[in-house]
Amino acid sequence: MFFRISSLFLILLLACHVSARSVEDISKINNHCDNISSKLASVSYKECLSHKFEKTGAYSVNGAPIIVKRIHAGPDTDEVVDTKHHRVLIIGGFHGDEYSTVSIIFKWITLLNLFYTGTNHWQILPLLNPDGLLQRSSRRTNANGVDLDRNFPVTANDYNALQYWEEDTNRDPEYFPGKYALSEPESQWLAEEIERYRPDAIITIHAPNHSLGYKSPITKRSKNAAQYQQSIATYPGSFNQYVGADINIPILTVELPYADIMPTDAEINEIWKNILKWLDINIGST
Repeated sequence: MFFRISSLFLILLLACHVSARSVEDISKINNHCDNISSKLASVSYKECLSHKFEKTGAYSVNGAPIIVKRIHAGPDTDEVVDTKHHRVLIIGGFHGDEYSTVSIIFKWITLLNLFYTGTNHWQILPLLNPDGLLQRSSRRTNANGVDLDRNFPVTANDYNALQYWEEDTNRDPEYFPGKYALSEPESQWLAEEIERYRPDAIITIHAPNHSLGYKSPITKRSKNAAQYQQSIATYPGSFNQYVGADINIPILTVELPYADIMPTDAEINEIWKNILKWLDINIGST
């Protein structure tokens, strides 16, 4: 009898612990959604909550959670051990002042929720750099003043990212790569997560677009539409080069027309279709 009572008490205690932890996680995500929706006019609090983001366990310098939307190929499939379905990683908000790169992620999650066919695993990070976005005056860098897009361990260059920053950018604070690769909790977690998740392809979103961006020949686009870059950037420490050259994963960088203006609904859909076509060409059926 004592053993049964003790076992029941232990089960109840564990259930309460899990429940309390879940409530805490939900509270943190709700608060994060409130902060994001207060900053971005095109993302409502209700919309953010509707996507049912999960905590990754990672935090920014200032303690903001890095959240993720995971969509599995099937209810019983494990994204890591499953070899039948491809894994796709999408990352927005590398730079905190590129509002549209965060907002558009929410629209694409809606498209996936509506039209997803179960052919891929998706892991979607709407905001890698919450500290950059959520300041009163948003900025490109994280809370330590580091450009997360230059904070990765690239080995293919003749000299390192810090030397490049000092000699070629005249120590421009917008492009400070950090004192060493993966010095920041956000970039360190992302590198570790890529190793764990082992994506077959990675999509990153930036803004505004540049004339040197690779323009997709797949479809016609308006003069203000996105540009697509699949060549490997040469900046020491760049995420693009780290992924495409050092760990050899297909990567597509989408450059939106404006950092502070969302594309039209038609353009949002068009960009998404172009991404799906690129994935189909590079990793197979989407």
